[in-house]
Amino acid sequence: MSVNKTIHSEGEERYSTLVNNAAAVRAICSAVEGTLGPKGLDTMLVGGQGEVIITNDGVTILEKMDVTHPAARLMIQVARSQQRQIGDGTTTATVLAGALVQEGVAQVTRGVPVAKVVSGMLQGIELAVTSLQGRSRAIESLSDNALKRIAITAGREQADIAGLIIQAAEAVGEAKLREDGYRFADSVLAHEEASSEVWTGILLNQKPMNLHLDEEARRDVRILVLHDALEPEAVSEESLVTEAGFQRYMQLREQFRSSLGLLQELGVGLIASDRGVDPEAEQFCSDHGILVLQRLSRRDLQLLSEHTGARPVRRTALPKSAPELGAALGSAGYAAYDERLERVRVAGGHGDQHVTVIVGAATREAAHERSRIAKDAASAVQAAVRGGYLPGGGAAEMAVAHDLERARETMKGMEGFGVAAVAGALRKPLAQIVVNAGYNPLEKVEELKAAQLALSTDSLGIDCDTGQVTDFVHAGIVDPADVKIHALQAAGEVAAAVLRIHTVIKMKQPFEEA
Repeated sequence: MSVNKTIHSEGEERYSTLVNNAAAVRAICSAVEGTLGPKGLDTMLVGGQGEVIITNDGVTILEKMDVTHPAARLMIQVARSQQRQIGDGTTTATVLAGALVQEGVAQVTRGVPVAKVVSGMLQGIELAVTSLQGRSRAIESLSDNALKRIAITAGREQADIAGLIIQAAEAVGEAKLREDGYRFADSVLAHEEASSEVWTGILLNQKPMNLHLDEEARRDVRILVLHDALEPEAVSEESLVTEAGFQRYMQLREQFRSSLGLLQELGVGLIASDRGVDPEAEQFCSDHGILVLQRLSRRDLQLLSEHTGARPVRRTALPKSAPELGAALGSAGYAAYDERLERVRVAGGHGDQHVTVIVGAATREAAHERSRIAKDAASAVQAAVRGGYLPGGGAAEMAVAHDLERARETMKGMEGFGVAAVAGALRKPLAQIVVNAGYNPLEKVEELKAAQLALSTDSLGIDCDTGQVTDFVHAGIVDPADVKIHALQAAGEVAAAVLRIHTVIKMKQPFEEA
């Protein structure tokens, strides 16, 4: 009896770090899994000063949580990676990561070496990704009904937001959505004073220095973008006390005035600078109908340059000849200040096509939430255009889990236990969705598994309203393939890291000299 107790005690001590980390991971997952699926509920986050946030967005919940456990912080990295790379599916990624850790721990505690489990999990994830890619359906066009359903699902069934996103996608075009580096979600702007619309142009977050100009003076304008201040070149204070230095100062100011006259001759109607503007230049521009924006952010300057075709210059370029300076100017059909939005609207640029989705709301809090929802919808639409779509609601994952089980049967090494862990984890999203809908997960998982195998299809899922097996593709319950693929890959990386932790040691504090 004492020998058995000793063995049991040694086993508990051997896996104590792993079990402790798994418990922390489980706590993180429990905070977000209740929001998964169409019947998922919201989470209330309460701050130290009584501030309250009510949301069902996984990354928002995890970012705002007070988390101290190191393994739990690793889980937050899953959501951050998913949000940064894809922009949607953060809750699914977190739930998958938690399920992978749970399944992996179960295999390790039954005696399978951690290295074998981790190696098998990575193999299983690679097989699962290949299976998901092979099952993906391509988006035929931006008017594809599947794309509209993806926008509605990611937009939390808010049809007005989904409609805006689809309209914006059609305006920007499929080629732009497929561009590397282009983030469709960045085009979303929510404002409590705005009416919802799709603006086929850009909005610059700055108030003009001269608001009195009439609208006609800002049509068909040429645009100068300055990565500098709109002022004469500087002369040091030491030089100014000398006659030569003062003469140089006056020469530079006269040269600057000539440059301003050249800008007027070139038909410049908008000047955007990332620094300050000389008072004399401001007055000149006001007198001649030139809109002036100072201290614009680098992002806004980049957007303006891309949309209008402007080539950013330094102030040393202002004294150049008319042909040289003219070649750096951009063009736009319209530029005007919107007092309600407190932003400058620019449209009809001769450069890249840009679009802005303006989402209206009654309050600042509502605007923030609607902006998050619209960004999720935009990210999902872009992901679907790039990588196609799959049946949603955990249906595709269920089919892939069966593929992994069949692959497991052909494996001889202990890595097969890791593959089995991935298969078990892939069933977790469906199980959690049906739990949130009020059904028995064991019953529904087995029912769906049998139905998919009987018809050899991955399109069948569990309807959360009726509890019946339904063709999800026909019903329009679909998700972007890239969302699922990246969620699984990110979850696998973090789960492998958690499982490989053998010991947790607190680092000493840096030595501080007296």
